[in-house]
Amino acid sequence: MKILILGATGVTGKATLARALAEARVEQVIAPTRRRLPPHPKLVNPVAAQLDQLLPEANAWKVDAVICAMGTTIRKAGSKTAFRHVDYELPMAFSERAHRNGADVVALVSSPGASLSIPLLYCRTKGEVERDIKGIGFPSVTIVRPGMIGAEREEFRLAERIVMPVATLLRPLLPRGLRVNPVGNIAKVLVESVLERQPGVRMVTSREMV
Repeated sequence: MKILILGATGVTGKATLARALAEARVEQVIAPTRRRLPPHPKLVNPVAAQLDQLLPEANAWKVDAVICAMGTTIRKAGSKTAFRHVDYELPMAFSERAHRNGADVVALVSSPGASLSIPLLYCRTKGEVERDIKGIGFPSVTIVRPGMIGAEREEFRLAERIVMPVATLLRPLLPRGLRVNPVGNIAKVLVESVLERQPGVRMVTSREMV
C-alpha cells in the first residue's frame, strides 16, 4: 500500500509516519513537508516552503490512502486566515486530489470540540473539515478525535505543561474520556484504519485511545 501522510512534522504526524514506515504492509509513504524529514528507504519527502506548491505534483503520487494529521493553532499560524489554511484548505486540497487519482480510504485527526454549531473558529473549522472530508467520496473514512495527547512537543504550550502532570497523576481516577491519549495509540489507530479499512464513516473518540 502507498500512503500519503499530511502533517508528518507534528507530534501525531511523526508518530504516525514512524509506525507506517515500520509496517510491512506499507510499500511507500509520501509525506510532503516544509522542512526535510530524515531519509528512509520507503519514504518520499517532497519539500516546499509552502505546501500549496506541491499540489500540482500530487496528481502523480497515485496513493491508495490518506492520513491527515495536519493541525495548528491561531497563535502559531499567526492569523485566523493562516489557521484555516492549515486546518481546512490544505487537508481538503490534498485529499481531493488523492481521491481523484484512486485513493479510497482516508483517516483524519480532528478534535473533541469539532462542531458546526459552535461559533469558535477552531471548533467550527474542525467541524467543517470533518463534514467536507466525508463529502469527497472516500468509501472508507475514519475520523479520530483525541483528547490531550501524551507526547513531547518541540514548542512550549503552557496549558499542557501544567495540566499533563496532573492528568497523568490522576489517571486511575479520571473517566476514560478525560485521560491522556498516548501518541503511539493515536498513530496505531490511524495506520490500522487505512490498512484494515472499514466501509462507511467511523468515529474514534478519546476514550478508545487511552
